[in-house]
Amino acid sequence: MSRSIKKETLLKVAERLFYEHGFRGVGLKQIISEANVATMTLYNHFPSKDNLVEEVLKQREERYWSYLDSHVEMDSDSPFILAVQAHGRWLKEQSYKGDMFLRAIENYSGTDNEIENIARGHKAKLLKYFQLLAQRKGKENKRDLANQFTLLLEGTTSMTTLIGVEKATEHSIAMARTLVQHSS
Repeated sequence: MSRSIKKETLLKVAERLFYEHGFRGVGLKQIISEANVATMTLYNHFPSKDNLVEEVLKQREERYWSYLDSHVEMDSDSPFILAVQAHGRWLKEQSYKGDMFLRAIENYSGTDNEIENIARGHKAKLLKYFQLLAQRKGKENKRDLANQFTLLLEGTTSMTTLIGVEKATEHSIAMARTLVQHSS
């Protein structure tokens, strides 16, 4: 395996294992074993487990935004509904067991590290995303609307573990339509 392929393999395996078993539930030995690389290969790319977690989160965030951007037409009649629908599809395809960013915040909160900053930054970016949508659509209450839609997506993510992604998405789309109808 070439150097970049090995790094990508490590990231893919680490993300899957972290997602399935949690950040604390997976050791570097397991990642090395399942990625079928030498220990030094891991350390050549990632000096520590925290560095690996950081890169996993950065790549996941990049994929999320790329996914959302590919499904949301900013100039459509209702980019808010498209964003909620796209988030529901993302949950079904990539995040069926909850939110990896919230898990990172829970696991690394208060430890003064880049992992928590990346995860909190993802949440802040979601809020800014909806503020931008509201601004583009000429909504006067853009800050409130952004908070409501961010809360809606976070709630949808949480509810997938209780009622399933299809039902959670169905409810969130209905709520999104109500929010859009009642926004000024």
